[in-house]
Amino acid sequence: MGLGSAPPVFSAPPIYKQHYQRPRPVSCVPQLHFPRCKFDPGRPLISFRMDKTNKFKVFCSQVEVEESLSDEACELVNGTEVTIGEGDDSISALLFQAVKNNNSTGILLLSDIFGFEDSSTRDFAYRIACNGYNVLVPDLFHGDPWTKDWPMSYLEQWIAKQNPQHLAKDIFVSAKWMIDEFAAVGISKKLGLIGFCFGGGRVVDILSQDQGTCFGAGVSFYGTRIDSYVASNIKVPLLLIAGDKDPLCPINVLEDIGKRNKESKMVVFKERGHGFAHRPQTPEEDGDAEEAFNIMRNWLHNGLLVQI
Repeated sequence: MGLGSAPPVFSAPPIYKQHYQRPRPVSCVPQLHFPRCKFDPGRPLISFRMDKTNKFKVFCSQVEVEESLSDEACELVNGTEVTIGEGDDSISALLFQAVKNNNSTGILLLSDIFGFEDSSTRDFAYRIACNGYNVLVPDLFHGDPWTKDWPMSYLEQWIAKQNPQHLAKDIFVSAKWMIDEFAAVGISKKLGLIGFCFGGGRVVDILSQDQGTCFGAGVSFYGTRIDSYVASNIKVPLLLIAGDKDPLCPINVLEDIGKRNKESKMVVFKERGHGFAHRPQTPEEDGDAEEAFNIMRNWLHNGLLVQI
């Protein structure tokens, strides 16, 4: 799966997507040879299982795929567990590295409340890496993510425990770690920042604080608890993807971001609720999830890879 060179599909006012049409294949970018570096510290590859809608699995020593996928997929991505920092301040993370088509560009992926080890988040990170990127997924909740077994009455109390300053610190530490790893092999590039739900809301916060220092482009999928007032501080292209039936990500909040920041674009999917892009539940959502992924892919390509 290569990145396309087609022009952006965005225009103002916000785009409302109603019917899914399978996108035409895009051409592959030239293959780049990414130098081997400390990204591969010799730890075993990650181990996880995907849910019933996914088609590949990653185990301890290799990537294995279902029979419906090409054997070549086994060689596309390496997954590694990494620890950033030391002691009580250390951050666990998962790193997904493109192998054959590595474009020497890093992506920081911020999970939803279910944490960095959730299969849907790993699935999405793997797929981004298949498109040539190096994707780092940090444990923002330090081993204490929200679980579906807990009563919803406890949710607000759990969220209150997630200190905004600590979250921002962990995100910037993770970004610096990745930038330093690239710098060690002579590569100087800004990162992309992607987030879902809770993580999607943090994308807006972090980009407003960063102001183009570490990150060159951002994508927020149905971000929650967004402070739209800080959007005017964002200095890089920001893509906002949501469904018009999502009470957790009100469209008027995203529209307010658009008014405050001309670098942002919004794509709204008709009849879609929360989580459709990385947790599709129906064939119709599968189609829109595919389209949302391709829109994101083009946005990252134009924001991070195209030479201005």
